[in-house]
Amino acid sequence: MASIVRNALIQVRVDQRTKQDADALFTDLGMDTPTAIRVFLRQAIEGHGFPFEIRQQPRYNTATESAIAEGDAIAEGRLSAPTYSSWSDSEVSLNDDDQ
Repeated sequence: MASIVRNALIQVRVDQRTKQDADALFTDLGMDTPTAIRVFLRQAIEGHGFPFEIRQQPRYNTATESAIAEGDAIAEGRLSAPTYSSWSDSEVSLNDDDQ
């Protein structure tokens, strides 16, 4: 005897514009929004995660991010840090960078 597959209902609230944009996109791709959601769920299950990259927004501005990356590169030995023979030499270098 064959088992009967029951469908479960998932309801999601989104703003009207998001729904309209999604409906239009998925129609262009040849499917309706419920089918696209089922595809998303199957891909998430099969891949054991989101089927796309999830990233946090940067916490710092671009200059700070660059400074952090430079510090990491120095710490990992991929970049050599400048050395100075005195404090005044380092101040001269800092002042040169400002110009």
